[in-house]
Amino acid sequence: MKGLSSFTAVPAVVATACAVVAFLAAPAGAQDVRSDRQDLRQDRQDVRQDTRGIRQDRRDVRQDTRDIRGDRKDIRQDTRDIRGDRRELRSDRQALKDAAKSGDPNAVKDARQELRKDRGDLRGDVRDRRRDGRDLRADKTDRRQDERDLREDRQDRREDARDVRQDRGDLRRDVSAKRTK
Repeated sequence: MKGLSSFTAVPAVVATACAVVAFLAAPAGAQDVRSDRQDLRQDRQDVRQDTRGIRQDRRDVRQDTRDIRGDRKDIRQDTRDIRGDRRELRSDRQALKDAAKSGDPNAVKDARQELRKDRGDLRGDVRDRRRDGRDLRADKTDRRQDERDLREDRQDRREDARDVRQDRGDLRRDVSAKRTK
């Protein structure tokens, strides 16, 4: 025998396909129903967990936004302080010039000390503003990360809700197949 001809091979393939379809359409057993219930329970827990994660991410975003507002407020205040310190430095320099013109050594000494003190205040305020700028950038980075986490959690919840719908359909199908047994 040379092999199967196409005339005999086609019915064999059709018979195999029918057997596979009949096997797949066989009534579901108790194990399938139990498995579907466990899958449904797990997917519901996943949806609840994702919802909690979304709530937490929203809180984090709100907190980061408050922190950003506070940092901007601090930067504005530091800028006001710097401007005030620069005004004081101008007046201190003028006072030093006036004291030097007067020739009073105690007045010159006091003017220099006041100038030194105001320069230190200016440096401190500039340092504060720089630190507040770093805090602002860090808070913006945190908020971007929290917004990214929020989008991911929303996507996960959508996928888990889709899985719940799928599991419900599987459970209904398996239960109805079990009843018709």
